[in-house]
Amino acid sequence: MLEPNGPLPPEIYWRRRALAIGAAVIALALIIWAASALFGGGSDTPEANSAAASSSLTTDVSFTPNPSGSNAPDANGGSGGGAAGGSGGSGTQASGSSTSASSSSTTGAPVPAGQCADSSLAVKATADKATFAPGEEPSFTIVITNIGSAPCDRDLAGGLQQVLVYSIDGKTRLWSNVDCYPQPAADVRNLAPGEQAAFKVAWSATTSTPECATAQNPERNPVGAGAYTVVGQLGALRSSPEPFNIA
Repeated sequence: MLEPNGPLPPEIYWRRRALAIGAAVIALALIIWAASALFGGGSDTPEANSAAASSSLTTDVSFTPNPSGSNAPDANGGSGGGAAGGSGGSGTQASGSSTSASSSSTTGAPVPAGQCADSSLAVKATADKATFAPGEEPSFTIVITNIGSAPCDRDLAGGLQQVLVYSIDGKTRLWSNVDCYPQPAADVRNLAPGEQAAFKVAWSATTSTPECATAQNPERNPVGAGAYTVVGQLGALRSSPEPFNIA
């Protein structure tokens, strides 16, 4: 059966069979390649899509909740911190823009029962200018903020509320607004959550000591040009020092 039969020489028939077998092999190879490309080669795209689908972009958002939803200024009028060197504190109350303050607790009078705990309050004191001109009277603002979740009362009297000036390294206490002009009268305020009470205090740029109010001739020396820090204090609660300059 394999022997070619026909009028032509056998070599012709063998060549035709070889060509037919070769064409069949080539056709089979093309079919296999096409099937491989169709079902196997397209796997890159699904993997890439899967990787893209499994990855996501996240944006970190910093949010500080305010218990009251707004920074409401204290609506009650009040006396400011005591004056120094013959300069009276303005005794005015303002709405502070900053509700955050790094405060630390230190030794001081205990908080009376029923009043805001120190942990519910933040104290911040800042100089009204970064640099005061020669001969200019420095002024400061102290802000007490209720950072708790409930309203509470607190005595903000000048005797408990202090503004202190230190050397730039914080080692030398130079002045306090209550050294020479203590204010023992109570000034109890009700602070809603997020509410602030702000007071302005003036400084004559002279030194003082806690004995100033009782000494017959207290020594008060003018400070020179340089860098200083101001600290706010309410009872045992103190703010972080804020720098300022005198030219």
